[in-house]
Amino acid sequence: MARRADERRPGVLNAAGRLAFYPARVVARASRGRIEAVAEEAVAGPELARIVDQALAGPLPEHIARSIVRHRVVERIVAELAASGELNRLVAAGLASPRTTELADEIVTSEPVRHAVLQVVSSVDVRTAIARQTTGFAEELAGDARRETRRLDDRVERVAGHRRTAPTTYGGVASRGLALALDSFLVILIYASLSAMATLIASLVGSLRPAWIVETVLAVGWILVAGGYFVFCWRLTGRTIGMHLMHLHVHDARGRPPGVLRSIVRFVALGLSIAIVFLGFVPALYTERRRALPDLVAGTTVAYD
Repeated sequence: MARRADERRPGVLNAAGRLAFYPARVVARASRGRIEAVAEEAVAGPELARIVDQALAGPLPEHIARSIVRHRVVERIVAELAASGELNRLVAAGLASPRTTELADEIVTSEPVRHAVLQVVSSVDVRTAIARQTTGFAEELAGDARRETRRLDDRVERVAGHRRTAPTTYGGVASRGLALALDSFLVILIYASLSAMATLIASLVGSLRPAWIVETVLAVGWILVAGGYFVFCWRLTGRTIGMHLMHLHVHDARGRPPGVLRSIVRFVALGLSIAIVFLGFVPALYTERRRALPDLVAGTTVAYD
């Protein structure tokens, strides 16, 4: 009986406590609306506005900013938004907003942005980077062409029936043919430019008569331009521009660039080889050092770099 009395005592105390605080709860419910009205009046009053203005005018904003940085509040908020997926939704909603598109258009078409873009595009660094990219792309194309033509050099020899037992360092007909094609294109450009200038001068002083004189002058001019180009390049560096791109060079028996007389003889033999339907290059398929008719006549050899 004593144990049951002890067990009932806490229940009785709880009931008595609730009964004692019941009037206070009734008063709180009745005055809740009045308290909220008073709070709203206090917030809207000018006194609180002055207090807030004085607080913001003091060092409080800086203290709050330093506290936010020290406790990494922004990083934590962003991490929480990213983990919940809310950040993705906010970004997607912002990008899909028509106002975002309008602001982006206004920024892009604004005068400061256009001025900044012009400065960046016209800067020395950008021009240098573009030049390097262009040069690198051209060199890559030339490298691919060199590798393919060197494979073609060996393949053409095998088709012609000449099988080598070891790799060779001498330029074959494919590599030399491509270099010759590039050089011919450059010579045509040079000759066309000079012919245009001569035509302009002739139009001022009067045309030449008869027609055979004009044809003779044009033929002599072509020989001088082409011969000057090849002889000058061979004598100066041992290679033409086309040979430079294909990494080829021509040298005499001593390994030096051919002299002027040897270069002239080689040019004449080159023209003869082309005139007989390129048959002058056939010996390069069967000789050990891939020497064509111009090389056999002038005593030169064409080799890879």
